[in-house]
Amino acid sequence: QLQASGGGLVQAGGFLRLSCAASGRIFSSSAVGWFRQAPGKEREFVAGLSGSGGSRYYADSVEGRFTVSRGDAKGTMYLNLNSLKPEDTAVYYCAAARGVSRSMVPGRYGYWGQGTLVTVSS
Repeated sequence: QLQASGGGLVQAGGFLRLSCAASGRIFSSSAVGWFRQAPGKEREFVAGLSGSGGSRYYADSVEGRFTVSRGDAKGTMYLNLNSLKPEDTAVYYCAAARGVSRSMVPGRYGYWGQGTLVTVSS
């Protein structure tokens, strides 16, 4: 129901754009967000959009480098990754939380994409 894409291999300092496409009305009245999980680590919040679409919020580690946005088409979302660092290497997931205004907690999100791998070389 959620499909993430756009990952790849990039050098440090480079740029990637991740896309997320949702079927049906999953994004309606939902907080939407991006999470990532590096090998051997827990899944962590990266960036999110409030259910109203009025606010964006980020993890401290990506603030100022990543930008989250909704697409013009319903059910689409993007994550621009600028100034990438090797520590950004992870599988990135898009997710949606119905009936939630905003959250950084993975457990609040009931819909998940399959993940797309981002690898940043030094």
